[in-house]
Amino acid sequence: MPSVAFYTLGCKVNFYDTEAIWQLFKNEGYEQVDFEQTADVYLINTCTVTNTGDKKSRQIIRRAVRRNPDAVIAVTGCYAQTSPAEIMAIPGVDLVIGTQDREKLMSFVADIQNDRKPVNAVRNIMKTREFEELDVPNFTEKTRAFLKIQEGCNNFCTFCIIPWSRGLSRSRKPDSVLEQARQLVASGYKEIVLTGIHTGGYGDDLEDYRLSDLLSDLDKIDGLERIRISSIEASQIDEKMIAVLNGSRKMCRHLHIPLQAGDDDILKRMRRKYTAAEYAEKIRLIQKAMPGVAITTDVIVGFPGETQEQFENGFRFMERMKFAEMHVFPYSKRTGTPAARMDDQVDEDVKHERVHQLIDLSERMQAEYSRQWVGKVLEVIPERDAKSRTSGTISGYTDNYLQVEFPGDPSLIGKLCRVRVTESGVNECRGELLEVLDSGSRPVAMQA
Repeated sequence: MPSVAFYTLGCKVNFYDTEAIWQLFKNEGYEQVDFEQTADVYLINTCTVTNTGDKKSRQIIRRAVRRNPDAVIAVTGCYAQTSPAEIMAIPGVDLVIGTQDREKLMSFVADIQNDRKPVNAVRNIMKTREFEELDVPNFTEKTRAFLKIQEGCNNFCTFCIIPWSRGLSRSRKPDSVLEQARQLVASGYKEIVLTGIHTGGYGDDLEDYRLSDLLSDLDKIDGLERIRISSIEASQIDEKMIAVLNGSRKMCRHLHIPLQAGDDDILKRMRRKYTAAEYAEKIRLIQKAMPGVAITTDVIVGFPGETQEQFENGFRFMERMKFAEMHVFPYSKRTGTPAARMDDQVDEDVKHERVHQLIDLSERMQAEYSRQWVGKVLEVIPERDAKSRTSGTISGYTDNYLQVEFPGDPSLIGKLCRVRVTESGVNECRGELLEVLDSGSRPVAMQA
């Protein structure tokens, strides 16, 4: 049986794409082996969001070549899309395929196995207008299913290379999304995470059909308990979206809404589409529509020209927002973006100091958010890969994204459990199991 090994760098969308590519190999009779083992094909799914992503991608490609010089070495993903010539120049690389045309992967691999001629299959992503249909019927070791609904981005923020590696925003056809969602529910998944490069941009290229319409339609699927959005921009939350969040029993009370900076001058230089006040107003409307909602965010620290005053201004704004968690990144120059050419690059030590201040703030806010749930009853879906610290306990996420560990056995994995939170923490809470619900949300008998 031929074998394939995968290595994925970067974001959740890349991990989804790798799972989709694995389905192609599986259908051709391949078995999957660990990347450190000898395989017939190595596929590296690369990242280019930072210069470091490029470097790490090159290291992994070379590692695969050394592992088995006779194997087919195939490279896909964002770095492959933006710099195919750089990758083709690495001795031993057989195929570079970018972020489109991946349905042709198996025929490329077969051709290379026959005549060993390296292939550069990358073409201009900016001309692509169709969503690449690649299904993932199940996810190894996951209790939550990811469903990719969108690809690409039209925003062109000054710090970001992604439109050049993923192309412009394009949406998966609604019927196709709903069909895939039904299949995932039939496979036993109770929670679906909608994902994409710019997920909230879903429908920008469709006629009179937006993300809010898709959420309404997903809400009607029997057996689906939870719908989670991986990320959405403040500028994409309109009245219709607020109404859906308010009216749906299945929408998770957790939204990841990237802020990037809390100061208007910096937001403008980043070419973000909102002011701090507009962002705050959207959060207020969401909190009104979904009481108890967890808002998580991304923040870039030390963007070119960020003064101490602007940083402090942003810090105070974040404090007022009471985020449930912040993902804090020091600004890093991305060659080819306008921000990399800006004057007044911030000193690395200053960046480092500011990052630490914001991580401390994030942990404080995280602890504060989870503290308010002690004594409350929430629904948890235990996960296979959640890291339970003690034996005899299982762990999973509530709809508002608290990780709760509680006594129970692995037979409960993937089931909907009602749990009372007994103790809060920064990254994890403790709880006690009250009852197990079946998909009709009726209690089922607890084992003694």
